[in-house]
Amino acid sequence: MKLRNLIIIALIALSSCQSSDSKALNSNFVHVVYFWLNNPDDADDRKEFETALSTFLESSEYAKTKFIGVPAMTDREVVDNSYTYSIILSFNSKEEQDKYQAEPVHLKFIEDAKHLWSKVQVYDSLGN
Repeated sequence: MKLRNLIIIALIALSSCQSSDSKALNSNFVHVVYFWLNNPDDADDRKEFETALSTFLESSEYAKTKFIGVPAMTDREVVDNSYTYSIILSFNSKEEQDKYQAEPVHLKFIEDAKHLWSKVQVYDSLGN
């Protein structure tokens, strides 16, 4: 139940994003990732992570919707506000998401930024 609620909240947040770079959510395949930084209060670590993440997402050939978020700090029992950053990406298909996993810019992001996080949690969903 908690996973379902997290995904619903993330999708609602994504659908309300008004950035000029936003694209409509492609509901074929949604990839939601939560990051817990080692030092979430360190401004330099946050900047380094944000730079690496933004550079990666701007270069990804396969990710269609690209949303970066931080906890909304909503106070309800079913909400987990313990993460530092989240991303919500959508893809045309599972096959494209598989290609994204092996994409050089994705692998470079992991290599460049993995020292900054203590935990990563991924939720992948197929539209029905």
